Amino acid sequence: MMTVLVLAACGSGNKESTGGESQKDSESSSESKSVLRVGMEAAYAPFNWSQKDDSNGAVPIADSKEFANGYDVQIAKRIAEGLGMELQIVKTDWDGLIPSLQSGAIDAVIAGMSPTPERMEVIDFTDNYYTSDFVIVVKKDGPYANAKSIHDFEGAKVTAQQGTTHYKVIDQMTGVNKQVPATDFGQMRIQLSSGAIDAYISERPEGMSAEAAIEGFTYIVPEDGFEADESDTAIAVGLKKGSDLKDKINEILAGITEDERHQIMEEAIKNQPSQQ
Repeated sequence: MMTVLVLAACGSGNKESTGGESQKDSESSSESKSVLRVGMEAAYAPFNWSQKDDSNGAVPIADSKEFANGYDVQIAKRIAEGLGMELQIVKTDWDGLIPSLQSGAIDAVIAGMSPTPERMEVIDFTDNYYTSDFVIVVKKDGPYANAKSIHDFEGAKVTAQQGTTHYKVIDQMTGVNKQVPATDFGQMRIQLSSGAIDAYISERPEGMSAEAAIEGFTYIVPEDGFEADESDTAIAVGLKKGSDLKDKINEILAGITEDERHQIMEEAIKNQPSQQ
């Protein structure tokens, strides 16, 4: 009888232990699959930025005490909701976004990224979720505040963010002093404020954001404009090659009307942190 009881106890213990580990592993795997890890700089208002609390629908940044908000974040929330997944924002330097996607560290790039031919060679993109145009951000009281054309900046110190088409189109401006590219838009705003540069190239939403956030800033929509492919001014979700999320995300994006997209952008510009 004692032998039977001991064997029964051992069998019961092994079963509980095995079952518990299996259930735990299953739950862990399930939790892992339910998270949509989205990479962005969280430093490109009004598309994305960092803030100290969860006001205005901000989302926690992984491994940080900060929160992310902006147009990209609100679009990411709609996508995650449509997929039935939990959104996790992973703050990543611009140059690290595509490598992080390729390595599997993130599942998607939602960071104001344009689906250029060069990028499409290494990652996939969804349909566009925003389309804009290039502008030139300057000081209201600066020597180029009244410029109308991209050719009215002779002698100006001009830059843009590294690794972007913004930096390439500077070559279309006549006689400018092209500067070293900046790592992010926060850096360029500081440079413009200090007089280290006279202008930087951006997209209309960021120009509107800079004008609203910083006293003394304005932006110019050049009459002649920059020559660029539509893919250079469009913005889409970046995905790993062959990702099965592409079709699902396209369905979700198709359900967001143009009016909704404009409203989300207007809210992002209004809610961005002040830098005055």
